[in-house]
Amino acid sequence: MIELSCDAILFDMDGTLVDSTQCDERIMGRWAEKHGLDREFVLQVSLGRRTIDAIREAAPHLNVDEEARTIDAEELVEREGIKEIRGAQNLLRKLKPHQWAIVTSASRTLAKFRLGCAGLPLPQLLVCGDEVTNGKPNPEGYLKAAHQLGVSPARCLVIEDTPAGILAGRSAGMNVLALTTTYAPEKLLGATTVPNFEAVEFHLER
Repeated sequence: MIELSCDAILFDMDGTLVDSTQCDERIMGRWAEKHGLDREFVLQVSLGRRTIDAIREAAPHLNVDEEARTIDAEELVEREGIKEIRGAQNLLRKLKPHQWAIVTSASRTLAKFRLGCAGLPLPQLLVCGDEVTNGKPNPEGYLKAAHQLGVSPARCLVIEDTPAGILAGRSAGMNVLALTTTYAPEKLLGATTVPNFEAVEFHLER
């Protein structure tokens, strides 16, 4: 059992609190096939990033805004396979509102939808991909969350599941814990890793 102390926990959402892998792979896989793109490449570049940023990298020749709107619309009706990451519900129940936030690449509408599908509570503070200028791996979202919680970045613990998210947390000057829900441990940039929330104990000091 790993034990960690901090003043606030900043969670990513997909792959961290919510298991949406099957859903995302169906949507992005269909999109890749529709445009004759390499499916595996599209799936890789979309992990942990805003849809619009993934499209810019995978298919800059397309109308990026239009394609992002199409994918966003599909995400708001696909719910099959969406569930909580093991231990997420129990952990969130123990945290006070000022002790946690979610920083996600998803839009606010999608974040609320997926948290609802997984049976997880909405945080008091939710920083979404459509509310920042720069998505992960840029640290903007995490720094915004720390500021609004009134917590020093050095006392924040970021929980992520992708290299892009890990880089965002580190660039914000925060400690990072990685879940191996999406990538194997050796792909997670040397971060401390756990398989799920049942393998770690948090001590909040604020």
